[in-house]
Amino acid sequence: MKKILLVLITALFFVACGNSDKSAKDAENKKVQKLKVAATPVPAGEILNVVKDDLKKEGIELEIVEFNDYVQPNKVLQSKEVDANFFQHIPYMENFGKKNGFEMAAVGKVYLPTLALYSKKIKSINDLKNGDTILLPNDPTNLARALILLDKGGIIKLNDNKNTEATLKDIVSNPKNIKFEELSAEQLPPRLPEVAASIVNSSFALNAGLSYKDDGLLKEDKDSPYANVLATLKGNENDPKIQKLLKALQSEKVKKYIEEKYKDVIIPVF
Repeated sequence: MKKILLVLITALFFVACGNSDKSAKDAENKKVQKLKVAATPVPAGEILNVVKDDLKKEGIELEIVEFNDYVQPNKVLQSKEVDANFFQHIPYMENFGKKNGFEMAAVGKVYLPTLALYSKKIKSINDLKNGDTILLPNDPTNLARALILLDKGGIIKLNDNKNTEATLKDIVSNPKNIKFEELSAEQLPPRLPEVAASIVNSSFALNAGLSYKDDGLLKEDKDSPYANVLATLKGNENDPKIQKLLKALQSEKVKKYIEEKYKDVIIPVF
């Protein structure tokens, strides 16, 4: 009887060990689910860092790959070096995909980075002089966005102030003969002291210490359609890892973080 009991206990021990090993392996497999996301450092990278620990609890290891421009985050997505990116609005995403021969998809909206006209030389748009220079972002969608903002402020007049593909050729009135220079987004803040004014996206304005509330001479409306999205390659939108990331990004925790840290510079849109 004792012999039978000993055999039974031994068998149960090995079953328990087997189950323990299986549980350990399952847990290990859960831990190694990696999600690689390209982003600009501020604010997208900072927001991603807020949800990093929450995703870890979901069994996802989030790796944030930061870039200081608006081109590389899409290039590395196209080459599948990352699973998703987080830095752009839909018009820019669609335009970039069309020009580079691949399709991306917006998984969900998270925040609106405001756009404003800044200056180190003038205190009001009324101080602009005849022949002054204003710097503009040179990517097509943000150029159009900037021109629409200048139209709103009465600095210029466009033939269609809702045209999201507007260029300098669409200016039909320029009362002060303002000169415009187009530069890549990261070049705008460093050049600001040299010119009358520059239109700068909040990502680069924040890095340059520019305050939307205090320094913005002309500001974009809060109902702007240019909300930043979590994006991935077309067809990958329903990847469970990406969906979990979206859920984390659209949480109350992130909403509170955005409102407290960025005030009215970055606005949550979920």
